[in-house]
Amino acid sequence: MSIKDLPNSEKPRERLIKYGANNLSNEDLLSIILRTGTKEKNVKILSHEVLTKIKKLEDLSNISLNEFTSIKGLGEVKAVTIIAALELGKRVNNKTITERLLLNKVSLVHDYFANLIGDKHHEELLVILIDNKKRLLSYQIMYRGTGEEIACSPKEIFYYAIKEKASGIIMMHNHPSGDIRPSEADIKITNNLIMTGKIVGIHLLDHIITNGINYYSFFDEMVKDEV
Repeated sequence: MSIKDLPNSEKPRERLIKYGANNLSNEDLLSIILRTGTKEKNVKILSHEVLTKIKKLEDLSNISLNEFTSIKGLGEVKAVTIIAALELGKRVNNKTITERLLLNKVSLVHDYFANLIGDKHHEELLVILIDNKKRLLSYQIMYRGTGEEIACSPKEIFYYAIKEKASGIIMMHNHPSGDIRPSEADIKITNNLIMTGKIVGIHLLDHIITNGINYYSFFDEMVKDEV
């Protein structure tokens, strides 16, 4: 059945106008982006097939152009349209990271920086440097893992911090699995950086693990343990 043959109550565009975008299903929203289906299937069926190819909605942003076009019914134009819409959505939600940004709360750090690494399929380590007033000096993705783990060198991290004349370091890395609980390796590197920081005089202020949405803060957990 063509989308034109559906009653208005089932047409995605009409539903958005009547109920608002936040009340539409993922299938309806994707149908509006795709606009049309094929001779064999209408746009709602095509949208459903695209969504069944992924485990969770966030995975859409990690699908390449070639992967999209491999789905029957999705040509290059439709694939490019989806990718452009996803990128625009990311940019709308991203906070602008400005020089001397005040980073005095864990939640604030996560709000600004999680989007840089949170949706990656491999672990990445972001090092954020701040001054003695907790203002942003510099940040850099220093390590990229090949899978679920990442190896990093405290020597290189502190060399970067000393070169930038930082007073403190905030470390953030992602867990592609979505589980934000720290591994034994996470705990070990955190303790190593805390000890090295005391010697060098540039303290590790926090180590944050993110999945792009939720986070685990070593600092928050240490404060809880002390109470």
